[in-house]
Amino acid sequence: MDTAIHYFKTTVKIITGIKSVTTLPEEIKQLGGKKVFIFTDEGIVKAGICDQVLQILEGSVESVSVFGKVPPEPPLETIYECLKLAQEAQCDLIIGLGGGSAMDVAKVISVLLTNEKSLDQMIGVNLVEKRGIPKILIPTTAGTGSEVTPIVILTDQSENLKKGVVSDFLFPETAILDPELTVSLPPGATAASGMDALIHAVEAYTSLNATAMTDHLALRAIELVVGNIRSAWANGSNLEARMSMLEGSLLAGQAFANAGVTAVHAFAYPLGGEFHVAHGVANTVMLCAVLRFNMIANLKKFAALGRLLCPDVTSQDSKLLAEAGIRFLEGLIVDLQLPRTLQELKVPREAIPGMAEGVMKVTRLLANNPRKITLKDANDIYQIVY
Repeated sequence: MDTAIHYFKTTVKIITGIKSVTTLPEEIKQLGGKKVFIFTDEGIVKAGICDQVLQILEGSVESVSVFGKVPPEPPLETIYECLKLAQEAQCDLIIGLGGGSAMDVAKVISVLLTNEKSLDQMIGVNLVEKRGIPKILIPTTAGTGSEVTPIVILTDQSENLKKGVVSDFLFPETAILDPELTVSLPPGATAASGMDALIHAVEAYTSLNATAMTDHLALRAIELVVGNIRSAWANGSNLEARMSMLEGSLLAGQAFANAGVTAVHAFAYPLGGEFHVAHGVANTVMLCAVLRFNMIANLKKFAALGRLLCPDVTSQDSKLLAEAGIRFLEGLIVDLQLPRTLQELKVPREAIPGMAEGVMKVTRLLANNPRKITLKDANDIYQIVY
């Protein structure tokens, strides 16, 4: 029996369902918002989703400001720009509308507006001292789970590395999951973001910090994503598949927010920081090689994962089951037409030693990994993926 004390934390209120975005004015009212600032990206603006939200808000608040140019993997400089605009607008409530990048910007701006510390002083774990202004997050992709995590990931371009701000104060007050807002997401982005959600769940399940509760969430997330990602990718207007993907992403987010992700993300960070590879793609490329390296450290869990993914496999051999699960994931990546090698990402082989050193700096995630990783291991794994 597990006698340890475990803590589980998540977003205060989660609203789901078709047209659930129409609840936004009432949610803002309950949070006391009058001057609203929306952080989103150009894709959401061009798709008309931002205009749709603005129409819903019309007449319900005093003012609405919009920053519609949040870039993927937002650099620190973007945060400084957004903070200045939010201060000038004197906003009292923030909405993050989009994928993980837009939601992460909304989360960090919220706490920067109320804390005396600079962004540099907040990078790390539990360095934010005060709660931010209220924030509502509305994901338009099913991937990051940022709407239920206390984590913000930013790019430090000076070091070509991703850095995180981790604090319970980053949990939003409200998350709204409306599948209609994800319909316009292109197939490639649907695949990459969906794989990101799946990887969150797999890593949370195999993390050293996993608990019975996070295992339950992670396994259900895996079922939802695996059962619906091909349908959402092949037919973006399938609202049932889109809603299941959002739910899977959210459950995976809740799982990893409490159990943590592991080395797949640590290997993905240098790819995003140095070569600007999209986060979901970077994770996908590194997934299977890292799982093969890790599985020997906890064959019981990796075998259970194999049974879930490959119910027709009758073998009772844990190693064979674990390998079957990894082969299933390799087949899924092929079906979704995502890259599988560093060569496909145009990463030069000579960059591997530097990236391996970058992996070893991501100690927050490596501490969760079921198997200890050395610098030589990091080099070897990148070589395998090349």
